[in-house]
Amino acid sequence: MSLRGPYTLFRKEVLRFRAVALQTVVAPVITALLYVIVFAQMLSHGAPIQPGVDNVAFLVPGLAMMSVLQNAFSNSSSSLMQSKLNGNLVFVLLSPLSPLETFAGFTAAAAVRGLVVGGGIVVGAALFVHLRAHDLAVVVAFAVLGGALLGALGLIAALWATRFEELAGFQSFVVVPLSFLSGVFYRVDALPEPWRTISLMNPCLYLVDGFRRGFFGVSAVPPGRSLALAVAALLVTSTAAVALLAKGYKIRT
Repeated sequence: MSLRGPYTLFRKEVLRFRAVALQTVVAPVITALLYVIVFAQMLSHGAPIQPGVDNVAFLVPGLAMMSVLQNAFSNSSSSLMQSKLNGNLVFVLLSPLSPLETFAGFTAAAAVRGLVVGGGIVVGAALFVHLRAHDLAVVVAFAVLGGALLGALGLIAALWATRFEELAGFQSFVVVPLSFLSGVFYRVDALPEPWRTISLMNPCLYLVDGFRRGFFGVSAVPPGRSLALAVAALLVTSTAAVALLAKGYKIRT
């Protein structure tokens, strides 16, 4: 695989979301920080969610990962959907890019947007709460996995959808529940059955739990299992996205 082609597509996608950074980066960072400010007043005097961890500090990694996931999905899905509806996707289809190279360009840019937003939230939250990374490599690994996974899922959603209403429905009924019900505001091991077992079927839970472990050194699920399941989910989603691109699903006549 040549790197020039996917890098060019990647650069185009990064420039696209950078051109409207107030909407694509600044707005989600401010929204998440508002969560931190509001919840800080309620959680600071409550019982500890995670023993030995400040409640507001516990909340920050979950919000950051949730924003990584949602913004990575939004970037790849909206870009591909706009290209489909505006008719300029033909320039990508006529280029000498293989399906894998096209996938790599879109997904890498989606992950970058997610990482920029997530990093902005962590840095901004540091103004309100003491937050120190226990293992930076684990933090980065799960953040990259999360951005790539939802970037790939965004491509699948945009290939499936034929109009923005369908894409919005996919995000509202699939992506938002998966990201919100992934242990962002609670510890999954504190849930009663059958909700704990149901929660463990959510791949986003392992991303949030592993990401949080990188900050505090504790997690509800063993980190090796979280990493393996996150990688497996990424491989399955990526394989499906590349297969759909190779088939030209709803993008070739």
